[in-house]
Amino acid sequence: MKLSEFTKHLNKLKEIIFQLPNGQLVPEHFHVTEVGKISKQFIDCGGTLRHEEKISFQLWEENDYNHRLHPEKLVNIIELAKNKLNLPDAEIEVEYQGESINKFGLDVKEEGFILTNTQTDCLAKEDCGIPVSKPKVKLSQLQNSGCSPKSGCC
Repeated sequence: MKLSEFTKHLNKLKEIIFQLPNGQLVPEHFHVTEVGKISKQFIDCGGTLRHEEKISFQLWEENDYNHRLHPEKLVNIIELAKNKLNLPDAEIEVEYQGESINKFGLDVKEEGFILTNTQTDCLAKEDCGIPVSKPKVKLSQLQNSGCSPKSGCC
């Protein structure tokens, strides 16, 4: 989800809810302790130079049960970060503490947001000799070519 989509949905909410991929909710007394811009330059395993920019949100929870982050406060934090950090309208990556710091993607849910699992990937499959997976097709979905078994065309 891009920053503009997040802000648009956030403006419609009365409270902020984040749901983990396993269905559990991030405790309601969480804080967004960081809004940042991540710029990553790297070379993939095929030797291609790449550049990636993402927006980073860090969610944190502690024993501070008296403070809840309201949507308008988070919108103000995002606006400040946009001005000070020159944030692009990039994909959001959410950090949240698990056994280690977990990084999630973000999707919208009617009443809040869903943290989505992320995965590593090879960006140069052709260069690494990794076959591109072919789509699975049901035989019933194939068009009949008009070729019958006794016609000699098969």
